[in-house]
Amino acid sequence: MRDEETGSWWQQITGEAIQGPLKGQHLHPVIHEELTFGLWKQENPQGRVLKPDEAIERAGKYAPADWEARMLKVPVATTTLDKTLEPRTLVVGTKVNNAARAYPFDVIAKQSPILDDLGSQPILVVLGDDKKSVRVFQRTVDSRKLEFFVKPNVSPLRLTDAETGSEWDFTGKAVAGPMSGKQLPKLYALDDYWFDWKTYNPNTTIYQLGNR
Repeated sequence: MRDEETGSWWQQITGEAIQGPLKGQHLHPVIHEELTFGLWKQENPQGRVLKPDEAIERAGKYAPADWEARMLKVPVATTTLDKTLEPRTLVVGTKVNNAARAYPFDVIAKQSPILDDLGSQPILVVLGDDKKSVRVFQRTVDSRKLEFFVKPNVSPLRLTDAETGSEWDFTGKAVAGPMSGKQLPKLYALDDYWFDWKTYNPNTTIYQLGNR
């Protein structure tokens, strides 16, 4: 990315300026989510959609609809290619207290919800009803670590904690039970290819199916 004010270039994953007057500076990361439009609209019925810039659209400067398919055909080139996973394996990467971990998407699909500990913090990785959207939460509420299970045959998704029997929705909010109204803190999560996540998080670990 290039900023208009100084002409500095910024790395899109780390937010670090890598060239120009602001080289070495870092943008402050914020919690963001990559959700399907259907799920987002379900949670935000009054939400508005950013309209494409017509001038940029006419100039053909937006990525084409088949951009992802095209990129799959482009060879992966990095200075250090880690082949623990196939380079373009889709992962959800998260970081807690400088500890990084990659959760392969196919593992999340098989095991959701995933109860894990990262950077000395209990976390929860959960897949939405759409089977595409993933959120990561801290699973400690009022200094109490919670164990979560999916409530079967219920739509929309509901989680139950073993400690109080409270029900939680996909936003991480308790909607019924003793903890009703409580909110699980959201954690940083990035949908990425394995090679890219590994490049910018060289000390990352990989979550293995079945780990607890």
